[in-house]
Amino acid sequence: MKSLTILLAEDHAVVREGIRAFLETTDDILVVGEATNGREAVRLARTLRPTVILMDVAMPRLNGVEATRQIRRDDPLAKVLVLSASGDDQQVVRMLEAGAGGFLEKQSSGQTLVRAIREIAAGNAFFSRPVARRLQQAAVRAGPRSGRTAGGPRLTPRQLEVLQLIAEGAPNKEIAAELGISIKTVEKHREQLMARLDIHDTAGLTRYAITSGAINGRA
Repeated sequence: MKSLTILLAEDHAVVREGIRAFLETTDDILVVGEATNGREAVRLARTLRPTVILMDVAMPRLNGVEATRQIRRDDPLAKVLVLSASGDDQQVVRMLEAGAGGFLEKQSSGQTLVRAIREIAAGNAFFSRPVARRLQQAAVRAGPRSGRTAGGPRLTPRQLEVLQLIAEGAPNKEIAAELGISIKTVEKHREQLMARLDIHDTAGLTRYAITSGAINGRA
């Protein structure tokens, strides 16, 4: 039995049908609903409670940003993955601020889409490589930041390192290897970050890292 349910919010029928057909070839992903506009996406998200909502940005009647905001307002635990033809920085940040947990450009491969869905379903964040690279470059251009973000609590240098790696999608094992610490120490840093920032999932930490400018570029 397929364990991950998807609401597909996409107004172009050909694109929607292609995505559905591809996802149906997987062992664990099932499309349980399709929305052709933003208002329908909000309604179906409320009634179907899918594992992941795959959301286009340029939707009729209600754009993807506002649809995502309303979905997350109704259900703060709802998981939204953006699939957009355009991935400009402003659009990405607006979707993150609305509550999306990941962002893919439509040029991404089907395998990347499946991986992203699984990561979002697991409570992680996921960004296509071009989007992640541009966000990192934007953070570098913003200049080095102190441990205190605007209006936010002070984070230690180590916490900032862990936060950046989380935002880049690194799992605990990879973070531990990168920083030369144990996996248990990484888990402790995650717990401390969540407590200090009052954020309780990995996607939320990623949104905070990007929208607050708390991260620096990775060498």
